[in-house]
Parts: sequence; C-alpha cells; structure tokens
Amino acid sequence: MRLGWLTNQQLLDAIAIGQFTPGPVFTTATFVGYIVAGPAGAALATIGIFLPSFIFVAAVNPLIPILRRSPWMGGFLDGVNVAALGLMAAVLWELGRTAVVDWLTALLAIIAAVLLFRFKLNSAWLVLGGGLIALLIRWLVPGLLP
Repeated sequence: MRLGWLTNQQLLDAIAIGQFTPGPVFTTATFVGYIVAGPAGAALATIGIFLPSFIFVAAVNPLIPILRRSPWMGGFLDGVNVAALGLMAAVLWELGRTAVVDWLTALLAIIAAVLLFRFKLNSAWLVLGGGLIALLIRWLVPGLLP
C-alpha cells in the first residue's frame, strides 16, 4: 500500500484467503509473498513468519513462569497483552474503513459480526456467504455492484 507492494484490494484478498485456514496471519503472509515475488516469495514469507516465532517461543517459554512471579514483569507482560489488543483494534479499524464502502458491505459486516460473536460461526463460512450474496446481487440487480 504505502510502499506500493500491494494494492488495498490485494491486501483485502490476502486477508480473505487467510480466513479459510487455521493461522490466517501465516496464510496471508504466504499469499503476500506470492503476490510480491511468486513461489520463491511465498516460500520465503512462510519461513520468515514461522521461524522467528518458533525460535522465540523455544527460548522464552521456560522463563515465562519465572517472569510472571515478578510483580514488575507480570505487569509488563499484562501491558504487552493490552498493547497487542490495541494494535489489533487499530488494524481492524483500518481494514474496516477500506472494506466497508457502501450499504451492502456495511450490512454484510453487521450480519457477519452477529453470526461470528453470537453463534461462533467459522469465518470461512462468513467469507463464502458474503461472496455468494455479492454474486446473487450482481446476478439479480446488474449494475448495482462494481
């Protein structure tokens, strides 16, 4: 987007594709790697997003119980959790502003949120349902959707 690697639509497509699999962030990274540099980019993006996490978890995992017992470090870890939630909320806001562009996408977003939070519906079904609704509307009311 800002650096010109992806368009807004490509980023939204990557996130939508990622929702079909466990670990959507990892699948999204692979998709973005593919868009930017083909199969080699997909492989490098996949390795690049998995490997640091594995190394970090293996190195830090034995220390977490010790750190949690410290009042200062326990507070720090709680702060890290809150910061991560804040970052996720900011990303949600930005993606929502890009994805919700008209009454139909706003309605679909509201319905999807209700289905997701109230009924714990898998997000893959939400993506499929949204796509089917858009296809039906495009078929029933030509010219309504771009």
